[in-house]
Amino acid sequence: MNARSRVIPAVDYRRTRWANGAGWTREIHAEPAADGEGWDWRLSIAEVAAEAPFSTFPGVDRELVLLTGAGLRLDFADGQSVQLVPPHGRHRFSGERPLLGTPLEGPTQDFNLMWRRDRVAAELWRRPLVGTMVLFADPGHTWVVHLLAGQARFSDDSGLPPLAMGDTALLAAGDGRLRHALDGAGEALLIRIAPVDPAPGAGAGLRLVDTA
Repeated sequence: MNARSRVIPAVDYRRTRWANGAGWTREIHAEPAADGEGWDWRLSIAEVAAEAPFSTFPGVDRELVLLTGAGLRLDFADGQSVQLVPPHGRHRFSGERPLLGTPLEGPTQDFNLMWRRDRVAAELWRRPLVGTMVLFADPGHTWVVHLLAGQARFSDDSGLPPLAMGDTALLAAGDGRLRHALDGAGEALLIRIAPVDPAPGAGAGLRLVDTA
């Protein structure tokens, strides 16, 4: 097992205030920046109990995914309005854009992916988990698996514990290519994080293979 690959149980997420103090979030992971200044990318679950302005993050791109609740309306200062509706509505936007978040018919919890666009690139998918899924990554790349529903386990040689609903796995490549086989049933968010402007061919190993 790569020493940087690990499973983060949902009970270990750290609850903290939003940057603007207007709400609460449960931080899953913040990847330290190589230069020691803050983070390069961050995962959290925002708790939106009432209408509130969202924090702004210059230089950061974001993607929100509705996890629980009847829906969330995002009203941007430039006039755009977007609704995240069940089962897992999502929206990607620039962190500089001021907006107001309003839960529809009760509180929501929302998966929050943020990344510094000048340092890394991020892609997110919602995928069913049926049978075996194989993830590959080259050095410098990371896969994230957040289990939305069901249960899953990695191959025995990974050294990683099973995933329960709400848990998150970080699968970071070391000096060589990383391969992890994930087996189970349910649904997951899959995220891949890659350096900006990787060397030619470096992204070729960052791929997902469904074998079911």
